[in-house]
Amino acid sequence: MSLDGYLDDTTQARLLLSNDADFDRVDDVRASCDAILVGAATIRQDDPRLMVRSARRRSARESRGERPNPVKVTVTSSCDLDPGAQFFALGDVDKLVYCASASLESARRRLGEVATVVDGGDPVDVGLVTADLAARGVRRLMVEGGGTMHTQFLTADLVDELQLVVAPFFVGDSRAPRFVGDGEFPWGPQRRATLAEVRQIGDVVLLRYALSERFGAA
Repeated sequence: MSLDGYLDDTTQARLLLSNDADFDRVDDVRASCDAILVGAATIRQDDPRLMVRSARRRSARESRGERPNPVKVTVTSSCDLDPGAQFFALGDVDKLVYCASASLESARRRLGEVATVVDGGDPVDVGLVTADLAARGVRRLMVEGGGTMHTQFLTADLVDELQLVVAPFFVGDSRAPRFVGDGEFPWGPQRRATLAEVRQIGDVVLLRYALSERFGAA
């Protein structure tokens, strides 16, 4: 996020908050996960690939008996998603779409050929999502955003570790998307999050917070 807590600005171009060294670090984290989750708004706005970039890391996953890339996951209420988006079109890997119950049938008609569409509740309940992912064998889930997903997972106390990278500039526009929105978070003045690591990566800084007793578990 920026120094003032934003994930993006209000222009059409993607705002690069990080640097090459940190992008490579994120690729390493992706390679260690069973699945990567982003919100539907992130797919619409950024059209992310959500794949491991490094050939060496993909090979290492295969040597462990895993697919080269983690499972792709998204959460949506309206299911207003393009089946031709890179999320669906790229990667020989499972794509899971958790949608609101009311949109389930239309979502399956729209995306059934490119993804597995799952009833996520009405409204979508990220607790149900994580339980279903666990039943499908996902042990380590990486939630990459955006702000709505961050807010839902954090307020539900489902997060074991927060990795927050701060860029050395301000966005200065309250219309831009923030790292999190309003909500009742488990961590406040009476329950402070545990800072596990501070690391400078070029001109950005990584803050790692342990948010549950599962932090660092195998």
